[in-house]
Amino acid sequence: MLFYRIHTCPTMNGKNLFNFGPALGYFFRKNDPNRQTNFNLKTMHFINKLSLAMFLVCLVVMFFRYVL
Repeated sequence: MLFYRIHTCPTMNGKNLFNFGPALGYFFRKNDPNRQTNFNLKTMHFINKLSLAMFLVCLVVMFFRYVL
């Protein structure tokens, strides 16, 4: 049943597979003035953004190494 569900899902195509819109939107969103922030929260978000950026750079490097 799982095999049938995976291979017949219409949303899993090449266009949706490399859709980085939500990941890139995380970097460029505006600050919410109604939300309270503290040092721990700012540090956590900075580390998350840094690790996501490192992951995306690594994907690009791996892609170019595979192609070239």
